Amino acid sequence: MSAIAIVFFVIAAVLVWGGLVAAVLALAARPEVASYPEGGEQDGPGAA
Repeated sequence: MSAIAIVFFVIAAVLVWGGLVAAVLALAARPEVASYPEGGEQDGPGAA
């Protein structure tokens, strides 16, 4: 394996695992949405 291939592999691994860690930390900090925006439920015509 060439040096450039190893560098790109490390960059890709850091991006993937870093994104996973960031997502887990974000979910741990705010696990649920406090409030939803208006219009989330359908009450008018076409409601099932």
